Amino acid sequence: MWKKWFGKKSASNEYDYHDIDLDKLPCHVAIIMDGNGRWAQNKGLPRTFGHRAGVETLREIVMTASEIGVKVLTAYAFSTENWRRPADEVSLLMSLLAEYLDNEIKELDDNNVQIKFIGKIDELAPALQSKIEKAQAQTACNTGLILNLAVNYGGRAELTRAVKIITEKVLHQELAVEDINETIIEENLYTTNLPAPDLLIRPSGDFRISNFLLWQVAYAEFWFTDINWPDFKPENFLQAIRDYQQRERRFGGLKNTTKR
Repeated sequence: MWKKWFGKKSASNEYDYHDIDLDKLPCHVAIIMDGNGRWAQNKGLPRTFGHRAGVETLREIVMTASEIGVKVLTAYAFSTENWRRPADEVSLLMSLLAEYLDNEIKELDDNNVQIKFIGKIDELAPALQSKIEKAQAQTACNTGLILNLAVNYGGRAELTRAVKIITEKVLHQELAVEDINETIIEENLYTTNLPAPDLLIRPSGDFRISNFLLWQVAYAEFWFTDINWPDFKPENFLQAIRDYQQRERRFGGLKNTTKR
């Protein structure tokens, strides 16, 4: 079982979390797990070491999100563009995903975490598809954190897929053109039935969203850091939440002011 540490200080006494408002948590946090390769190269190591270190970081952040009560955590694990990387790196990333499911699924299940996947899963190797299906089925009834892994995912590909599905419904007279609205589009995205992200976190120093959840992050709060993903710790995650709680979300409206 995961060790309960929320609200305690680290051994180094560098941080505590007493000022996190558990009633104002972001319901859905999305993370672009970037910087694995740079982390390894900065240490004079092969990029593969960075990807392995990144898996451990994911484990810690999932634990943290689950313990404090975040409802949904979506992590960008492998994009549709990542296939352009060297074949040996792609092979390792797929192997790491398989290992993650083998090694972590019991602990995720024991801690009431439900795991989901979004992306072109049907294009992955059959053995990996089988592990994904098994993991989703095993945790389907869990009611805690939803861990949503984006694998072979691209925001443009997701929107293209949604357009095709809606077009087919129109052609088969299951849907009228005039009835197409934002709700219909959202119902045909991978993330249907999930709330839109409230907070998007990107480590590694880049200031872009890299084709990630293009529709869904329309009104998300963005939080950037220069820290590479393998060095991203629970205290960094909670700092992002702390900063999020200090922002006023207006969703296109005006700032809330009190009349005198």
